[in-house]
Amino acid sequence: MTGQKLNVLVLGGTQFVGRHIVEALLARGHGVTVLTRGRTPDELPETVERLKGDRNEGTAGLAALEGRAWDACVDVSGYTPGQVRASAEALRERVRRHVFISTGSVYAEQHRHPIREDDPLLPAAAEDVTEVTGETYGPLKVTCERIVQEVFGERATILRPQIVAGPYDPTGRYTYWIDRVAAGGDFLAPGNGSDFVQVIDARDLAHFTMKVLEEDIPGVFNLAGPRLSWREFLEVAREATGSNARPVWVDEATLEAQEVGWRELPVWLPAMSEQGGLMDMSSDRAQAAGLIHSGPLTTARDTRAWSTDTPQKPFLTPEREAEVLASLARG
Repeated sequence: MTGQKLNVLVLGGTQFVGRHIVEALLARGHGVTVLTRGRTPDELPETVERLKGDRNEGTAGLAALEGRAWDACVDVSGYTPGQVRASAEALRERVRRHVFISTGSVYAEQHRHPIREDDPLLPAAAEDVTEVTGETYGPLKVTCERIVQEVFGERATILRPQIVAGPYDPTGRYTYWIDRVAAGGDFLAPGNGSDFVQVIDARDLAHFTMKVLEEDIPGVFNLAGPRLSWREFLEVAREATGSNARPVWVDEATLEAQEVGWRELPVWLPAMSEQGGLMDMSSDRAQAAGLIHSGPLTTARDTRAWSTDTPQKPFLTPEREAEVLASLARG
């Protein structure tokens, strides 16, 4: 497919990762069609063709695809085997390459350092499982990957991104830290600065996806960005926001005693914890195939530029943070 303009079908495509993929494809001159349920407004350009469909309804929900064909498909919204089975079977003879956006959460041994593509996966979920929870998310994606590989064979590409960061992020996990540093003052920082943060910029993910389509690249790829210590990460956030905020490092045991955990401190995974390897995912294979990193400072600056006027999901509230810091100061 190298050098030619492609017609690409994106399953999803209006939010965050899908939006960045669509924008990257359009910027390169490719044609884009998105298939969504049409329940929420989108900010995609008018040049994007919009089809309405619902994979939860099986074949009946994909009537909009009938009589159509594309050069490639990118699935950014497949979470259950039923959804992915329906679209994969419907598109088997309608696309040449199928890219499935999976997750780094498929790995069984998440304490490994580093985590590589050939490491063991979690037990696959049954195809009739439809509830997506913290416990089923990884196993469901394992099953979805296998369905895509079964249907498309060498025409399948599986991308396993780590935590994705950047503008339009609805989760607010990475954004919380950039905004908290921007707010200034003393702030609670987990650990002692020696744990690690590793995210993938959504734009880097999008451009690698486009490269896979343009060069017709098969295989399985981890997508992860530069690995920074927490001390380095927060320094990047300070530089990106021009803030003089000062981290107050609080060790894991003290945080636990204060009943402050990952729900309040998103993205933090102690390096030697059971999931610590998720902050040490190797992207060597993807880099060899053309993954390029924008750089941590670019991600932080652009995220802050977007979040300044975009309300974010609360994690550790200012009131709770002040309460914990005051308690620590009292000893």
